[in-house]
Amino acid sequence: MKKTTPLIIALAAIVLFSSTAGAVRLKDITSFKGIRTNPLIGYGMIVGLNGTGDKSGGVVTQSMANMMERMGVNVDKSQLQMKNVAAVMVTATMPAFARGGTGLDVTVSSLGDASSLFGGTLLVTPMKGVDGKVYALAQGQLALGGYGAGGDGGGSAKNHLQVAKIPNGATIEREIPVRLNGKEALTLTLSNPDFTTAKRVTEAINEELGLQLARAVDSGTVQIGIPPDDRGDVTMFIASLEAIDVTPDAVAKIVVNEKTGTVVIGKNVKISTVAVTHGNLTINVLEMPQVSQPNALAEGETVVTPQTEVIVEEEEVNVMLFAETTTIGDLIKALNAIGVTPRDMISIFQSIKAAGALQAELEIL
Repeated sequence: MKKTTPLIIALAAIVLFSSTAGAVRLKDITSFKGIRTNPLIGYGMIVGLNGTGDKSGGVVTQSMANMMERMGVNVDKSQLQMKNVAAVMVTATMPAFARGGTGLDVTVSSLGDASSLFGGTLLVTPMKGVDGKVYALAQGQLALGGYGAGGDGGGSAKNHLQVAKIPNGATIEREIPVRLNGKEALTLTLSNPDFTTAKRVTEAINEELGLQLARAVDSGTVQIGIPPDDRGDVTMFIASLEAIDVTPDAVAKIVVNEKTGTVVIGKNVKISTVAVTHGNLTINVLEMPQVSQPNALAEGETVVTPQTEVIVEEEEVNVMLFAETTTIGDLIKALNAIGVTPRDMISIFQSIKAAGALQAELEIL
């Protein structure tokens, strides 16, 4: 009995899950236009490093000199030695409807040649949006999740030491206004645009509301009219829409990653009539030179005679015939029967696609 490979087991599980997957909540496959997160960014300084800061101190020295002058301390920047300071970029994501005083997690990334941010503290850093306005202020002790130590002869490090986190390290100072009450319509955006899914979303919303208020604009957009009675409490209206169950549709697709040997097969993949044979041809060339050497008192020269042995091995495999009704389950059973490897499967799918018999998209990462 042929042993089932882990790849085939994984593929069978994926196919089984795809075939039995039912409806999902509307909130899991869509988003409402205008309700989104906003990226924030800032330039900051890390202090308190144990000699692991930026070595080339052009930007760091200028920044520290400017900061100290704003604090009333006059310094000569040419005399500053900033081994314990590092310049960093500070980034964060501001969620929709975030209010003043709310904390945000921030990510701190080294700009210069600092060897480690371990033990550092971020000084007050304004966090700006794409419009150039300050929406939050960041400051705090870095959480690195690693360490590093070493000397002139080498060192040791755990995890990446040039990027750190500060949980709740930023405080929102300016709110982004988003007005919901009073709206007459909402725009729903599908995460994976598909005409069939957009049609199902429209039908499900109209059925739930009992009114023809939703219409599909295109494969990725559905517009929903808000009933007059709900315009004063749009939040509850959106909450009722998010809970609606919809069965999304998707195109048949096979995704392969040649670098890792990963193969993911989607639902509805079918194969037209085609015959497939797959085997390995192994050729071994062995060089065994023979040395002929005369006796010590005999006249003659040492001669090396090359001797080559060629061994050719080819696996005996059967030809597999796939009919028009072949499903992905039939394909998995057939490939399991011959014990293919991930690399073999990628080659088989590419060949079937080239023959025009694979009725699905083949995406190679």
